[in-house]
Amino acid sequence: MNPVKPGETPRTPWIVGVSGASGTPYAAAVLRALLAAGESVDLVVSRASRLTLLDETGIPFRDAHWEADLREWLSRGADGKPGAFEVDIAGVRHWSAGDLAAGPSSGSYPVKGMLIVPASTACVAGVALGLSKDLLQRAASVTLKERRKLVVAVRETPLNGQTLRHLVALDDAGASVVPASPGFYAGATHIQDLVDFVAGRVLDAAGVEHGLYRRWKGELGHGT
Repeated sequence: MNPVKPGETPRTPWIVGVSGASGTPYAAAVLRALLAAGESVDLVVSRASRLTLLDETGIPFRDAHWEADLREWLSRGADGKPGAFEVDIAGVRHWSAGDLAAGPSSGSYPVKGMLIVPASTACVAGVALGLSKDLLQRAASVTLKERRKLVVAVRETPLNGQTLRHLVALDDAGASVVPASPGFYAGATHIQDLVDFVAGRVLDAAGVEHGLYRRWKGELGHGT
C-alpha cells in the first residue's frame, strides 16, 4: 500500500532497478541525484547485482539491513573512498527482488516511471521478452504496459546481434535506451565526473532536473 496521511502529498516514486551488470557507481549517482532533486525512490536490487556490488565496493546489500548498507554504498565516491557524500535516504523504499507481490508489481501502484541502471544483457533480454522472473523485470514490464517512462542504461561491450535486437524491441515498446557511455566534452578530471555524466544522461531521459555535468553550449574549448 501507499498510505497518505491527511494533508500529505501522495507519494509517487521513481522505481530504480539495479541489475547484475558492472557499474554500481552509476546506480549510486542516479540514486543520489534523485534524492537531491526531492524525488521519492522505490529501490529494487537484484540478486546478481548484490554480488556485483560486493565485488566492486566490498559492501553487502542485505534485505534485513538495507538502510545501513544503502547509506554506506551511497556515501562512497566512484573511486571507492568512503564518506565522499552525505545522503538522506528517507525518501527510499526498498522492495526485495523476490517479492512479486510488492507494490511495483501492479499497474495500479502509482509511480512516475522506472530507471534500470546498470542494465545487464540478461536483464535487457528478460524485459524485452516479458519474462518477469523477478520484481525488477516485472516492474519494468508493468512500466511498459502502463505507458510510463522506462530508461534502460545498458552496460555491456561488445553487444551481439541478439542483445541489439532486444534493445530495438525495448525502443519500439517506448523505452529509452541509454548506453553507459561517458562523454568527455564536459571537462572530466575525475572518475566521478565520468560516472556523473552517464547518470546525468539517464536522468535527462527521465526528465529529472540535475546538475551532474556541464552541458554543451555550442562553444569549443569549454571542456578544458
